[in-house]
Amino acid sequence: MLLKKNISIVYFLKLIKWDVMAITLYSIMVGTLDHFAFFNDIDIPLSVSALVGTLLSLLLAFRTSQSYERWWEARNIWGAIVNDSRSLIRQLIHFLPNDDMKTQYIQSFAIRQYTWCYALTEGLRKVPASDKVDSYFKALGADSDNRPNLLLTKHAEAMAEITDHYQLDPNRQVQIDNTIVKLTDAMGKCERIKNTVFPRSYSVMIHFLIYVLMTILPFGLEDNHYIVEIMVATLVPVLFIAIERTAILMQDPFENKPTDTPMSSLSATIERNLTEMAELPAHPKPAEAGTFYVM
Repeated sequence: MLLKKNISIVYFLKLIKWDVMAITLYSIMVGTLDHFAFFNDIDIPLSVSALVGTLLSLLLAFRTSQSYERWWEARNIWGAIVNDSRSLIRQLIHFLPNDDMKTQYIQSFAIRQYTWCYALTEGLRKVPASDKVDSYFKALGADSDNRPNLLLTKHAEAMAEITDHYQLDPNRQVQIDNTIVKLTDAMGKCERIKNTVFPRSYSVMIHFLIYVLMTILPFGLEDNHYIVEIMVATLVPVLFIAIERTAILMQDPFENKPTDTPMSSLSATIERNLTEMAELPAHPKPAEAGTFYVM
């Protein structure tokens, strides 16, 4: 996730560098040739460029809005995961009777829950599993193609064991079970966003219109100052390209990019919180990010 400070403009320029180079070269070429025969006779009314620009602005506004909604939904889901993870351990602390097994049950739930967060992060980003997650599943003696789902199943099995062991009050059992269900819902919502591809035809249409605007814009500008003409013919399409690229970055919040939801950082926060609540050995707080984003 991008941080408020130290945002790298270079990062965004690298993403659109080839488009910027193509637009700049075309503007220089047309802006220069526009002062010679044949090209000088071509006159496309500026109103046509304005019409294309208006249509493009409307499409980009909708595209950016929809992309931001996907990004913000992903962030809200992970905010709920943070809260539900804390609530799960807090419910166990307050609902289980005091005996020799209570601490063991709570600690096993805490370790399994923050491991679930890391496993979900790695599954959504489709990156190799970390040593922490791999070692947990080796100790567990079980594995699955959907590791987060397996861990939630283990939550349910452990909850059934706790209910039998303590003859837990049904109301308390239902509250804990509801928290596990909320975690299942959050996982499903993340998978829905991950597996739902933003319509490619929409991107193709916007990109096509940007290059149409780039093509016709120089022939509607005044020819008195060709340097100004080149600058305007370059700047306007580049701004549209930058907006489109921003929308593309936001539409996929689980792709292991600087604009992603900071799932790794949130998982580490959950781990520290649950470790403290379950009275497990404390983990050192990670150092602050030295870049313009956190993962």
